[in-house]
Amino acid sequence: MDNRVLALAGVAQALQQVRRIADTGQSEASIVRTAVDSVFRVDADSPVEVYGAAADVAPGLRLLHNYFTNQGRDEMLPRLGLAVLQLERRFVKEPATVEAVASGIAAAAQQAKELGDSSHPDVLSALGSLYANTISHLRPRVMVQGNPHYLGQANVVAEIRALLLAAVRSAVLWRQMGGSLWDFLLSKRAMIEAVERALR
Repeated sequence: MDNRVLALAGVAQALQQVRRIADTGQSEASIVRTAVDSVFRVDADSPVEVYGAAADVAPGLRLLHNYFTNQGRDEMLPRLGLAVLQLERRFVKEPATVEAVASGIAAAAQQAKELGDSSHPDVLSALGSLYANTISHLRPRVMVQGNPHYLGQANVVAEIRALLLAAVRSAVLWRQMGGSLWDFLLSKRAMIEAVERALR
């Protein structure tokens, strides 16, 4: 359960940044970097290694705690989360899409290495294009609402798509750790306790 909540926190904080960018055009650099780095760490041995450290998903853990204790303030965030978890189910059943995403991530990882910055605009653009050309064609489509002024800007859209790719990556990890939608219905207490342990 502890590993599961770390992966779910990865989903939550990536999607919170999606919401923030869509509304304000601004993101938190450290959270974006954690999200993008998680996409590149495909061979990590544990969720902690995927995100760098448990502390790096603390914002997501706090979001989960608020959600499970009915203190969540953003009604759109759980809906986005559910859409991503459903999209992950579809994604892993499409071998050609999985293969295309894997090769695109490898190319973007090499680009990030050459630029020396995983959250460089060019890297975010590459990951955003990868999402647009692959996962975004699957159903259900993840619909992001926000300020039309920002959603009309190519760099904002690229960053949003890169973060959606990171959210799907975390959703895949969550499933690999044994996560299922039943967790939200039957394991709420255990989830809250796991989140509280991770935040200590």
